[in-house]
Amino acid sequence: MARSDLIISLARAGATGDRTLVRKVLEAMVAEERTKQHHVMAGRLAALIPENGVVENKAGLVNGGQPSDYFFEIIPKKKLTDLVLPEMVATACGELVEEQQRVDLLRSHGLEPRHRVLLAGPPGNGKTSLAEAFAEAMIVPMLVVRYETVIGSFLGETASRLRRLFDYVRTRQCVLFFDEFDTLGKERGDIHDTGEIKRVVSSLLLQIDSLPSHVVVVTATNHPELLDRAVWRRFQLRLTLPPPSQRQIEQWLETTRKRYKVPLGVALPTIAKRLKGASFAELEDFSSDISRRCVLAQPDSDVKRIVRSRLEQWGKRFQP
Repeated sequence: MARSDLIISLARAGATGDRTLVRKVLEAMVAEERTKQHHVMAGRLAALIPENGVVENKAGLVNGGQPSDYFFEIIPKKKLTDLVLPEMVATACGELVEEQQRVDLLRSHGLEPRHRVLLAGPPGNGKTSLAEAFAEAMIVPMLVVRYETVIGSFLGETASRLRRLFDYVRTRQCVLFFDEFDTLGKERGDIHDTGEIKRVVSSLLLQIDSLPSHVVVVTATNHPELLDRAVWRRFQLRLTLPPPSQRQIEQWLETTRKRYKVPLGVALPTIAKRLKGASFAELEDFSSDISRRCVLAQPDSDVKRIVRSRLEQWGKRFQP
């Protein structure tokens, strides 16, 4: 049975003739029923959604193609507590999760939770991990958009596929993740781009605007300066994930040391100082490298020697 707040909203929408609200409420009800594995009820409700735009045949095909053509689904494992985030970013993320978890209270006051997030920053500093942590905290799947299948070579093909993708996710509680978002959302004023790119961006922005709040769309970019100016105002939460400071490197190393339960044999401040300038992805590689050498050197693993040798290699690494 759908929640009482959704039923009341649906009744209000019907009484006022608000077709947009009817659609949004029905989409939320379908998403909730699918989460409960009530697929028959979800299907019946989905058939009532006005201007749904999704046509499913008996084989489960959507407009001639499987919905999974446009994304791949992962079961989230990373947690917010696993990540080392700037204090302001951690606070903002916690608030977003709370809003999604307490949506019934917000709706009882005529409010909706925030659900559009833009992450920016250099590569390897946790944008994808943060999107996964959002999904884990909300206990929903994470759907990662596949550009190789979404972007087409014919006129109107990309916009059409985006529309199918968004129509599919509208009735599911999920985190929809766009990595390298500047691939789709780039500035429309670029004189080197074709009119097709401009149409794709316009279509994308309209689709993002129309997403219901139970779909949390998270976009990530290494080049925020390339994004269209209209993209920025679509996102209620805009966060920057910078490279880790020396203090954050120490914090990350301490968390990793506890996770692997291996004494490093070298003071963490010393290691953090030598690794200054590394991204979180590079820290993960460094830690994994130590673990591999420790396993291969058993039963006489000298962790201190291994850490020092890895630090020496780090100091001589090739840099672009």
